[in-house]
Amino acid sequence: MFDLIRKHIRLTLGFLLLLIIPSFVFFGVEGYKTAGDGSGSTVAEVDGRSITRGELDNAIQRNLERARLQRPGVDPQQFNTPEFRRESLDNLVRERVLQAAAFKLNLGPTDSRLQRMFATDPQFAQLRNPDGSVNRDMLAMQGMSSEYFAQTLRQEFAMQQVLAGITRSVVAPPSIVSASLDPLMQRRDVQFQTFEPAAYVDKVKPTDAQIEAFYQSKLAEFKAPESASIEYVMLDLESLTRNATPGDEELRKFYADNGARFTAPEERQASHILINADKSASAADKAKAKERAEALLAEARKSPAGFAELARKNSQDPGSAVQGGDLGFFGRGAMVKPFEDAAFTLKPGEISNVVESDFGFHVIQLVAVKGGQKRPFEEVRAEIETELSKTAALKRWSEMAEQFTNTVYEQSESLQPVIDKLKLEKKTAVVQRKPAPGASGALASAKLLDAVFGNETLKNKRNTDAVEVASNQLVAARVVTYTPTRELPLAEVKPQVLARLLAQQTLELARKDGQTRLTALQQATTPGEPLPNSLIVSRVQPQGMPRELLDAVMRVDSTKLPSLTGVDLGPRGYVVIRVRAVLPREPVPGGEETLRQQYAQAWAAAEAEAYVGALKQRFKTEIKASALAVPGDAASAPIR
Repeated sequence: MFDLIRKHIRLTLGFLLLLIIPSFVFFGVEGYKTAGDGSGSTVAEVDGRSITRGELDNAIQRNLERARLQRPGVDPQQFNTPEFRRESLDNLVRERVLQAAAFKLNLGPTDSRLQRMFATDPQFAQLRNPDGSVNRDMLAMQGMSSEYFAQTLRQEFAMQQVLAGITRSVVAPPSIVSASLDPLMQRRDVQFQTFEPAAYVDKVKPTDAQIEAFYQSKLAEFKAPESASIEYVMLDLESLTRNATPGDEELRKFYADNGARFTAPEERQASHILINADKSASAADKAKAKERAEALLAEARKSPAGFAELARKNSQDPGSAVQGGDLGFFGRGAMVKPFEDAAFTLKPGEISNVVESDFGFHVIQLVAVKGGQKRPFEEVRAEIETELSKTAALKRWSEMAEQFTNTVYEQSESLQPVIDKLKLEKKTAVVQRKPAPGASGALASAKLLDAVFGNETLKNKRNTDAVEVASNQLVAARVVTYTPTRELPLAEVKPQVLARLLAQQTLELARKDGQTRLTALQQATTPGEPLPNSLIVSRVQPQGMPRELLDAVMRVDSTKLPSLTGVDLGPRGYVVIRVRAVLPREPVPGGEETLRQQYAQAWAAAEAEAYVGALKQRFKTEIKASALAVPGDAASAPIR
């Protein structure tokens, strides 16, 4: 199946994610016919329709926000790369290709199937009302209308259908699965001897002449990188928030004006007896059901304490009858309106009159009430203070950001004017062209360091422009002193040179002894003495064996055992190995069915990936060279 395509495909298990997680976070609900109508220069084309730079920048921004949610505090500038843009563009192109295929193949679901998909898929449970309809309030919280959501769901379903015929048609025969799993599960009995450089330290004594010669041969590696001593200032929303503390009067006014926000929603616990009468039932049937409910109401009011037992014997609601009619606690909007209206007018212990709903006739007893109380001011004071501080800071941010940007540019001979104007703190640091290991905050921003080492900043000692190093964080810096790259004299780096030379000489001795030992074993007329270490290893049970060594063990021809070989581990030394035997697979707990399923999924993913590649050719997909330009160009929106 798809043999010609499979020759050019790489297995990619990550593609399975596209079949599980809805992809509508990448673009809106416009149908395939209108896809690509955004403004801006074209970065890619699918089936003659454009993907604009604006659409790509929006997709990148959404991906960045998702990364921030997954990894709070991550520096957004680490995503400011051609690789990140390429990944976002590939996802966007893939979806446009699937849209094009769905449109050409008329794979859009019918309204009834779309409704069934929404009503049965667990991932939409939070968006469903108890009656199975769309919860418009939940959609509104996510910035979607029900029409928007329905169209997006229709597109998502259609795109999944494009690949369903591929992924569901994959058959993984047991013989092929077994042959494929064998390299992973196969065990090998191995002996080995390691020749580590550390064992040869006492055998090498580098002379001064050798140290000098080694230093001269590695001059380029013993240089101090260029560096700059800088001073810098930061304007950030967090500091503005800390300084925007509202007064007690303002806090109390907010509390009074927003009382509903600090009041826990009222919930009620009720029990009921239901006599079924569908809304389509005849008048006679409804009258009979109501008469039965009235009789049960009279009986319940005679003995309110026996309500649970009465419900258990007579209620026709199978879900609650066994619980004595108990429905637990519920808030407004959870029950049908007639039931809710009655329940929220009762006092604990009271029993309602007979209530008619679409389900029949109810007799309701209110059990308990909770919530509805306003939280005390002192309890919510800190929450209000945080919110008002942030709101005030956001109002000031735009104005102060503009002042910051203009001041560091217009008075570029010093940072003092912006410090005095905006009451900022001057900081100092020594930096290099690349962020230092472990750097954080502004000093981890490659964008800021590029500005520091720019010609205007270095030569003319001017302020850098205001640089956005993170969301709502602006930084400007200036160079105080600059130190260019220089060769370090031997006297200054002699310990490092000696350590490097010792490592080289001990490694040479270890490698030489290892190769000598291997040759002796290979030339022996008898199997010879065993090697000092032995293990039974496999790909899934490497027993701590280094990857390079394990690869060498598994590459040995299993038809010519026992077999000897040597493995150079670089600075870790040299290893002589003897593969003695291939052993049966170790049984997998619970059997190998899970592995077979994973293999089939990987195979299906590969077939689907190949099919998408073929669709890209069919729909003449083209990616423009300028699409991967890192933000900073005039044509590219910055990552924020």
